[in-house]
Amino acid sequence: MGQTITEKILARAADRETVTPGQIINARIDMIMCHDVTTPPAISMLQEHGVDAVFDPEKIAVTPDHFQPAKDIASAELHKRLDTWARAKGIRHYYPVGRAGVCHALLPEQGHIRPGEVIVGGDSHTCTYGAFAAFSTGIGSTDLAAAIATGQLWFKVPASMKFILQGRLPRGVYSKDVILEVIRRIGTDGALYRAMEFVGPALREMSMEARMTITNMAIEAGGKSGIIGFDDTTRAYLDEHLKDRTEYTVFESDPDATYHSTLEIDCGALEPMVAFPHLPSHGRPIGDCAGLAMDQAYIGSCTNGRIEDLRIAAAVLKGRRVKIRTIIVPATPTIWRQCVDEGLAGIFDDAGCVVSAPTCGACLGGFMGILAAGERCISTTNRNFVGRMGHPKSEVYLASPATAAASAVEGKLADPRNYLGKSKIKNQNAK
Repeated sequence: MGQTITEKILARAADRETVTPGQIINARIDMIMCHDVTTPPAISMLQEHGVDAVFDPEKIAVTPDHFQPAKDIASAELHKRLDTWARAKGIRHYYPVGRAGVCHALLPEQGHIRPGEVIVGGDSHTCTYGAFAAFSTGIGSTDLAAAIATGQLWFKVPASMKFILQGRLPRGVYSKDVILEVIRRIGTDGALYRAMEFVGPALREMSMEARMTITNMAIEAGGKSGIIGFDDTTRAYLDEHLKDRTEYTVFESDPDATYHSTLEIDCGALEPMVAFPHLPSHGRPIGDCAGLAMDQAYIGSCTNGRIEDLRIAAAVLKGRRVKIRTIIVPATPTIWRQCVDEGLAGIFDDAGCVVSAPTCGACLGGFMGILAAGERCISTTNRNFVGRMGHPKSEVYLASPATAAASAVEGKLADPRNYLGKSKIKNQNAK
């Protein structure tokens, strides 16, 4: 019987020829992501148990990002603990303030993600790295401590769901709209503890940045992981970004692999989507909801803070002024510099936007864009739960950078297709 790509990766990591869904395995970890919220508790656990060493300082990447730069004394103390620990343990892939960025944009950009590997991180959106044909999943602080100490974790092998993305993305429709439609179809628990495998012709035309948006939100459907197979687009990105270890192993799903279920999406029939409060599954086509007044637009995060996201937003905002407060957050220092060098920062400033240093900030209700009671925010982030970005009586609406930018211009939910010329603006989520 054939195996899925997820099963093959986990079998390699567990030194087995095959694994089956539901089987408990002990797997070797190839890379661990650590940030400023979940890592300090893991450090405390290690210290309490007298564990002084890390399993491999070359296989751990560390960055503050959630409250970076530190917003108060408590976050400063978290950064101090992270900094002291990373330096003491000789963590070479440490990105302190000044080099720090949003973790799920930073690690691929800096060449720490490879196909065929098992990657874990103390953050639920670690599933982002599955865009590189890897098994990647989020863990809590307890498992993080165990992984740091031993380089191993046990897993229950997830069953796989196949999502076939048919057609081509229409003008004004992006990968964010695709994943919002998937979650709308199956719900926030529709992929509970399953590997969400994405395939199909629409996917093949998407850039790596667009693919990361899709796998980033697998957790919003309850998925254990999201994964996309290796192709020329993956290879080209890795050729540009890998630095130290350039070798990797590519696994592919067998034609006779068994899937829990299969869902086809006609991407050519999609409109720009907006997920209404208070779940990512509350997606609506923009044609059904345009005109609802907004108070803030937020363009950034581990979902849509990469350079092509900012280019998309700039294409809408160029030569226009926003009617609501609009916050632009490049996800890493490299992206921030690109934003400046390409003139995007000037476009945002001319439009009346605020451009922030790289941070998770307002996405989790931390800082740099908190909402007051009764306020509404159109956001390119991944969650819109009650109180997610501020007051429990505020509301968050999820959308693509294009939809967020168009809504900022109008001060209400707006169709980005009205701002994207058929020939002047290329869909940046395509290769």
